[in-house]
Amino acid sequence: MVTEALAYLGVCAVVICTPGPDTALTIRNSIIGGRRGGVLTAAGIASGQLVWTVAASVGIAGLIQASQPAFTALKIVGSAYLVFLGVQSLLAAIRGRPHYEQRNATAPELQPWQAVRQGFISNIANPKMAAFFLSLLPQFVPPAASSFAALLPLGLVFCLMTFGWLSLYAAVLHRLGPIMKRSRVRRSLDAVSGTVLVALGIRVAAETHG
Repeated sequence: MVTEALAYLGVCAVVICTPGPDTALTIRNSIIGGRRGGVLTAAGIASGQLVWTVAASVGIAGLIQASQPAFTALKIVGSAYLVFLGVQSLLAAIRGRPHYEQRNATAPELQPWQAVRQGFISNIANPKMAAFFLSLLPQFVPPAASSFAALLPLGLVFCLMTFGWLSLYAAVLHRLGPIMKRSRVRRSLDAVSGTVLVALGIRVAAETHG
């Protein structure tokens, strides 16, 4: 039992620490919205994972994974949203110093509800999450255990680990706050994060069903 638990935690750690769309979005929102923006984005992402956990536990995720139209629809929404967020960052980088100086003198760039919403949509609109939860979680369910009762706590652990890891990104970037506020640094980071998000959006769009 202990060995299986440690194995599950190890697999979760490897998966969570591997950079992807959620990581890129958290970094982007930590840059433009500070620590709170990053943490709330992480909360939105974890909420999306919780929905996928419940969906996998009751069998809905399996239906989505088996349905070509549902998979394609989620793929289009997810990829378009990532590209949209990436283009926003690229446009900010193109506008340059006047844009950042104006932003620093006015209201925060990222409202709390926007951070949560972006994190949630980014995760829930990724069809590969269905395949992930369906392939990972059942491997650690005891043969005699109820599917729902066993899958749900495993998924919750994954959600909490994700939230903690992504919040760490936000905390580290917050410590670098004075550097991040420099126009040249912000412009470079917006250019990089925007490019990464657009590239990830294109990759999601290119993924095949199955």
